[in-house]
Amino acid sequence: MNEVLLYTILTLCVLGVLAAVILYFVAQKFRVEEDPRIDEVEKMLPGANCGGCGFAGCRAMADALVKNDDISSLFCPVGGSNTMNAVATYLGKAAAEKEPQVATVRCGGTCEKRPRTNEYDGAKSCAVASSLYAGETGCAFGCVGFGDCEAACAFDALHIDPATGLPVVDPDKCTACGACVKACPKHIIELRKKWPKNRAVYVSCVSKDKGAVVMKACKAGCIGCGKCAKVCAFGAITVENNLAYIDPQKCKLCRKCVNECPTGAIKLVGMEPLPKEPKAPATPAAPKPAPAAEAPAAKPETPKAAAE
Repeated sequence: MNEVLLYTILTLCVLGVLAAVILYFVAQKFRVEEDPRIDEVEKMLPGANCGGCGFAGCRAMADALVKNDDISSLFCPVGGSNTMNAVATYLGKAAAEKEPQVATVRCGGTCEKRPRTNEYDGAKSCAVASSLYAGETGCAFGCVGFGDCEAACAFDALHIDPATGLPVVDPDKCTACGACVKACPKHIIELRKKWPKNRAVYVSCVSKDKGAVVMKACKAGCIGCGKCAKVCAFGAITVENNLAYIDPQKCKLCRKCVNECPTGAIKLVGMEPLPKEPKAPATPAAPKPAPAAEAPAAKPETPKAAAE
């Protein structure tokens, strides 16, 4: 009995050693040499693993930075230009400069401005609700308000305001990773240029409906009147498909368009609006000259006077 037990133990030990030897040689044969710089570059990255760079995580981003000779198309939105410059210096490559961006919610349809026409009774998900029907209001383009963008934000930079039903972005926390942009089925969130002191001017509407339809559904929507484009001296505003759009690269924050918008669809952040120019008083019309008095008609002579 003891001999059988002993042979069993010895056999298992031999099999274990043999398996270990086989695994060692297999590992050596199929071993993949990894550039040690990948570890160093990964340490330089913020480690958010947010996917804003287009890769699955910081490790994959570091691998791409090390292996690609041209890294001008690669950018880490969380780390920004400082991180990319540090990585480029370490690798001896040139990094592309990119200006800071911030997530911007382009919908002004608050509960007050955009009243409900029905009530959704289903999964509280913007993606689910949008796939089923237009929404709880008359605007098929506006925010659904169930917070898919809030759930997607890994930096606590975006929350749904219960008073307005719209998402609010904290520009100081936003890293422009783009997760909220991808999560929004209505495409109302856009990454735009981040101005100093968090200033901004943008059209807070994405509706492409005609003006009459927009005004019926939302009192804060863009009606495509084009008044803003006419006063813009920098060609930053275009009107297409009944919707105005302000190009952040061309906009100089002159704020003239804000006063011209009849519905308040153009939002002004971090600045005071321009004072409205007082209307010039209407000049009174010049009085018409009095008609000249007509001379009295001459009386015809009587026959007696003629005879004389």
